[in-house]
Amino acid sequence: MTGAAGDIGAIGRHLNSMLLAKGHKVRALVRREDQRAEGLRQLGAEVVQGDLTDLASMHRAVEGCRRIYFGMSVSAAYLEATVNVAAVARHHGVEAFVNMSQMTVTQMSITETTGSPQHKLHWLAEQALAWSGLPVITMRPTVFLESFFLRLAAAGVRDHDELALPLGGSRTSPISAVDVARAVSVILDDPAHHIGRVYNLTGFESADLEHFARAFSAALGRTIRYRDVPLSPWIDNLRELGVPTHLVKHLAVMAELHTAGRYDRMTDDLFKLTERSRRAYTSS
Repeated sequence: MTGAAGDIGAIGRHLNSMLLAKGHKVRALVRREDQRAEGLRQLGAEVVQGDLTDLASMHRAVEGCRRIYFGMSVSAAYLEATVNVAAVARHHGVEAFVNMSQMTVTQMSITETTGSPQHKLHWLAEQALAWSGLPVITMRPTVFLESFFLRLAAAGVRDHDELALPLGGSRTSPISAVDVARAVSVILDDPAHHIGRVYNLTGFESADLEHFARAFSAALGRTIRYRDVPLSPWIDNLRELGVPTHLVKHLAVMAELHTAGRYDRMTDDLFKLTERSRRAYTSS
């Protein structure tokens, strides 16, 4: 499993706990030895330190494993990492390779892309995995709840009681990393009949930002209002905070696609995989 020690919004960290709870043996790849890596060991995972773009690291991580979850944060090295892991996985003859992609890829082709360098890398990575002959299962979630709605909006909610995002009057269907991890855990538990499938994952509703501001209000017990902020100064603020250029470009395009209505999406894939109804989600 890659990305196992990620922080807020990390699929791998939740997936690790779910698989261990089901009685599976888990080998988790981490970039560095720290408290998060030690926490994985305490849960029962075998922890391997290494880099997704390093061949020797991936042999240590993959050899002896039958099933792989591959996920990586937004990075200019994403395609290199994907091919490196895939090459090693094929060499060791894995029986299932779950690839975490993005739903925007569904609307891309050899002639259609977006302005995001990350979207293009995800599309190219899916092509490479298709050519690899590996037993791939592709997960394409929509926007993550923990990214735009928690990490990027946290300061505004905390300090100014406002959900300040450059998303206009768009509707969107954010999904929690916990729910994505739950879907992946179902697949890794018994992957055979999922091989070759693509799952497009959304949350249980698509709604405008006023709706999500009301959800914040209900959760926090105080009024949170949505404020649509201009994209340019929002991007400038990300740069001032030291966000890498590759990630800034990706987030800017995601904001633009939101305002264009491209994240007003709904599918039943999550609910079918986890056998939960929308009603169950609204009451949980």
